[in-house]
Amino acid sequence: MASIKIAFINASTVVPDPEAQRVMAALQRQVSEHYAKVWGIDADLQFVGKGKNPPAGSWWLVILDNSDEAGALGYHDLTQEGMPLGKIFAGTDKQYGSEWSVTASHELLEMLEDPDINLTVFRLNENDDPMLYAYEVCDACEADKFGYKIDNILVSDFVYPSWFEDFEHPPGTKYDQEGHVKAAFELIEDGYIGVNKLDSCIGWSQLYAKQKDREYKMRPSTGARRERRGALR
Repeated sequence: MASIKIAFINASTVVPDPEAQRVMAALQRQVSEHYAKVWGIDADLQFVGKGKNPPAGSWWLVILDNSDEAGALGYHDLTQEGMPLGKIFAGTDKQYGSEWSVTASHELLEMLEDPDINLTVFRLNENDDPMLYAYEVCDACEADKFGYKIDNILVSDFVYPSWFEDFEHPPGTKYDQEGHVKAAFELIEDGYIGVNKLDSCIGWSQLYAKQKDREYKMRPSTGARRERRGALR
C-alpha cells in the first residue's frame, strides 16, 4: 500500500464514470508497474464519481470539461487543503483530437515527481549558457503518438532520471519509457521543457523541440503553481 493517496475525481460531463474508471485502472498500473520501478514513487488511486466527495487529506486528479486557461489541456495546482491537485480538461482534449487519458497520465506522473513545482536541474547547455531545467518528466516526450497502451488505454511516455544527467552514459542507456528519446535533455517532436537562462533577465520560458509555439500545451494559468518557478531568480 502506497503512502500517497490520490482521489481520481470525475467532474466532467463528457466522460462517463465507467470510462473514467477504466482509465484510472490503467493509470494505477502505469504508476505501480512502470513509473515506480524507475522513479521510486508509488501511489494508490481511488475513484470518486460524480457528486461524491474525495477523502480528506488526499491529492486530487480531477477530470473537467473545458480548460480555464486558453490552450491548456491540463495542469497541476493545489487543493483547498493545500494538497497537490492535477486538472484534466477532457472536453478541450476532444476538441483538439487528443486523448484525455494521455493528459491524465501526464499530469499524474508530473504531480508525483514534483508535487510542489520547485525542483530544477542546473546545466550548461551546448553554448555554455547556465540554465535551469524544470523537473518535468513528461514534457519532453508528451505527444500522443509517443505514448503507449495499457489495457487498450493510451498513456503518456515519460523520461527516466538519465534524461536529466548530462554526463556520458553507456550504450543502451534508456532515457524514456518507450525508447523514443536518444540523449539527455533531448526534446522529441512536439516536446518542450521549461527553462531559465540564468545570465539573462528573461526568467522562465518554454524551450520547444521545434522553435515555434504550439496551438496547445500543458501549462497553468497565471497564479497556478507552475508559475511559482517565475519567482526563482
